[in-house]
Parts: sequence; structure tokens; C-alpha cells
Amino acid sequence: MFDLEFYRNKKVLVTGHTGFKGSWLCKLLENYGAEVIGYSLNPPTEPSLFKIANIESDVKSIIGDIRDLSKLKEVFDDFQPEIVLHLAAQPIVRDSYKDPVYTYETNVIGTVNICECVRKSKSVKSFLNVTTDKVYFNKEWEWGYRENEELDGFDPYSNSKSCSELVTHSYKRSFFDEKGIAVSTARAGNVIGGGDFSNDRIIPDCVRAALSHKEIIVRNQYSTRPYQHVLEPLYAYLMIAAKQYEDSKYEGYYNVGPDDVDCFQTGALVDTFVKLWGNDLCWSCQSDGGPHEANFLKLDCSKLKKTFNWKPRWNLELALEKVVEWSKCWQSGGDVRECMDRQIKEFLGE
Repeated sequence: MFDLEFYRNKKVLVTGHTGFKGSWLCKLLENYGAEVIGYSLNPPTEPSLFKIANIESDVKSIIGDIRDLSKLKEVFDDFQPEIVLHLAAQPIVRDSYKDPVYTYETNVIGTVNICECVRKSKSVKSFLNVTTDKVYFNKEWEWGYRENEELDGFDPYSNSKSCSELVTHSYKRSFFDEKGIAVSTARAGNVIGGGDFSNDRIIPDCVRAALSHKEIIVRNQYSTRPYQHVLEPLYAYLMIAAKQYEDSKYEGYYNVGPDDVDCFQTGALVDTFVKLWGNDLCWSCQSDGGPHEANFLKLDCSKLKKTFNWKPRWNLELALEKVVEWSKCWQSGGDVRECMDRQIKEFLGE
């Protein structure tokens, strides 16, 4: 495996550090001795993993809007990061229908702003923009999308992340190549893990129902998604950013997802969660007639596997076990930071 000791004493700027994925990423980086600067809005949910796990103690946390170019530029000037990991986004499909302008401002102009700061920086050597598996023009076919497929997401969220990809591609060709800044994008599948309190996501919905002893409500039991534990893409992000830092031949556009066997229908996913949680938990399917969402989505991750000799470490059932473990630790008033540290060590085989 790639050795995360690479990050010891490296200055790493993480945008979106107060979110679910950002919090796990900061914990990973702190565990391996990185100097982490976080730039984000306040935590997007209440409760939040950022507060529960006291992630603020692990980073230099700066509360700011990714749309605020001048403040973002000040952060770059003050801290001189070597590596930039861009996670800040409006990440919810349904919310993008409710407020498309904010979604495009955050996901597109926010990417322009971070790229502009990287362009003007004299310290950045490696930049990774985290997007999504939903950037592709979805043809509802059974094959996994490859990195050279057409980018054209349907809904405002997916489309804004397609635009974020294109912004990054343009800055790479126009500016980053000649400055010697290595840049990649990572298109990750659906992520699950302990501490996700987002709305309109199936596993957080399952956890909320389980904790309140209610029936789980599923909107579409037949929709198929590539599910993976949050540590899978985070490890891949850190690997890509480090490898291109050392050698720009590794920069590019990468899918980060599970093996085909972990592309589950929602109903099967919830069945597995119910089995693992116990306590006679049950679910039912109740469509609410909401806006369009893709029915079938799968990624071809051959490029990532071949380039870095990478492969997923935890299958979906084990990933769900870790969700249940973390959630029950939190429910019982246990030490969630210790739980996170233990899961990180198990994932890395330490």
C-alpha cells in the first residue's frame, strides 16, 4: 500500500473540511503528521462529525465561503500550502433542484476560485479536485463509465460538477502545465461511513430511523449505485495527490469506486444494513414523486487500478459493519475519535 507517512510535515489545504468526508480526511491527515489547514463553511448538518469528533483540534480551521475569492487568496498567502485537496461543494442532488443558483455558484465559481488561487500560488505543487461519479452523461446502461466518457450531468448538482471538471481541465492546459503544478480530478462513487448526517442519503436515513426506532423509508428500491466506505476514496485521493507531487506523470482524471459486486440496488443495501443493525429494524418503499435521479450508475476503475496497483480493501458488507459500529458507539456515548482511529488502522492493515 501507499505509505501515508509521505504527508508528515507537509502543508495540506483541505476545502470542505467541516463536512462528513472532509472530517474523515482531516483525521487521516492528522494521524500521519500533516499540517492541515481547513477552509469551509460551518458544518452543514446538526449534529456533525466535525463537532462530535472534535476535528477542529486536528487542523487550523478557517470558516469561509469558497465563493469569497479574496478571503481564500489570503489563506493561500498566509499558509503557503504544498498540496490542495478541494472537497468544498453543495453535494446533494435534491438540494440542487431547490437552489440551483447556489449550487452552481459553489460548485463552479468555487472551483474557479480555488484554481485561481492555485495558479497564483508559489507554493502549491499538487492539486486534486474531488468531483463525483455523476459527472457523466448517464445512459442508464449496465457498463461502468470510463474517464474518457462524455461529461454532462443531468440535474443541477451533477451538471455543476461536470462544469467543475471542465474548469479544472481548462486551468490545467492554460496555466498549471506551464507552471509545473500537477493536477488531477477524482470522480468518486457513493460514500458511506460513520458520522454522515446528511439529508436525502440512504444510509444516514437508515441510521436516523434505527436510532429513533422507526421504519426505514426507501424512495426507489431498484436504483443501483457504487457504494464504498469513506476511507476508500480518501485513501485514493491522498495517494493520487502524493504520487503526482513526486512525479507529474501520475496526474490525470480518475474514477474511484468499488468493484462491480458492490454496485448494489438500494433495497439490497438496506436489507444488509437491517441485518447488521438487528433490533427488528424494518423498511418499506414509498416513492415521494421527487425530481429525476439516475436509476443505474456504475464506474470502471481500471485506470486507477492499473496506474497505482490499487484495489478496494473493504467490501460493502464490511463497510456497513463499520457504519453500524460507529453509529452504536456514538449512540452509547462512546469515544468516537477512538472508533475512527481504530477503523483507520484496520483499513490500512496496521
